[in-house]
Amino acid sequence: MNAPVSLKSLSEADLMKLEREIARQHIDKFPYFAVAWAFANLAVWLSLWPLVFTGVLPLWAGFLIASFNVAACYLPSHEAQHDIIARPGTKLRWLNQLVGHLSTIPLVLPYRVARLTHLEHHAHANDPALDPDHSTHASGPLQAIWKSIQNRQPGAKGGEASYGETLQRIGRQEVMLDAAIYSLVFYGTLFGLAWSGHAIEAALLWWLPRHVGMTYIQYYLSWAPHHPATDKGRYRDTRSFRSIFGNICSMGMQYHIVHHLHPRIPLYRTPKAYWQMRDILEARGCRLEGL
Repeated sequence: MNAPVSLKSLSEADLMKLEREIARQHIDKFPYFAVAWAFANLAVWLSLWPLVFTGVLPLWAGFLIASFNVAACYLPSHEAQHDIIARPGTKLRWLNQLVGHLSTIPLVLPYRVARLTHLEHHAHANDPALDPDHSTHASGPLQAIWKSIQNRQPGAKGGEASYGETLQRIGRQEVMLDAAIYSLVFYGTLFGLAWSGHAIEAALLWWLPRHVGMTYIQYYLSWAPHHPATDKGRYRDTRSFRSIFGNICSMGMQYHIVHHLHPRIPLYRTPKAYWQMRDILEARGCRLEGL
């Protein structure tokens, strides 16, 4: 669908005004589902351990559920990273921070590390030198999955391994301590479980689900919405796209372009915002692929 002639004839300033008017309809809407999602998802993941250890739930089922829990744990924290739940100085700021910190525990990703590096991604999307997520990009889906796995191998310099460089560049080296503590707890737990004779449970309830979830998250949150990751600028560094698995299974990323343009729009409102401003985005030269 081409943008209406009436829109194409408008100036950049007029298009921006229309776009912002639509965005304002969606900003500052409380993401009730994301908050509930954060606590429910973590509670389910924690409950897997006693259920599997007592034999109530078979280990194979625990593995499948745990993999889902890890893949689903990042997005509530992502809402908190952009202060969507509550802005600094407001009464519910504690809730924003609590969701941010708790929701990514299964992913073993500290909130402060996630937030600071993600904001750098927004500031420098698709810049090979400054975008901390640039190493996840690849020429196609299979290579994107393979690169995600490679970036978690010993000695790798991409993926999470590059976050330390980003934190050092922006002068927040102290946040690396968070990552060290998370890693010590993670590997200490795995070691303790293995030592007590529960190595398989440790591997299938946390270690392997973490890798599955991380790959899924990096594919849909990093690779798919930015591919081929060559353009820069707010209106070209990301895109809309149609996923064969639909918007829910693609973690809402089909409309990721709206998030980069207006990061404080809650995830659940990005589809509606997209369809309201689609013609405007097309008139501004955005990459609208398949939607």
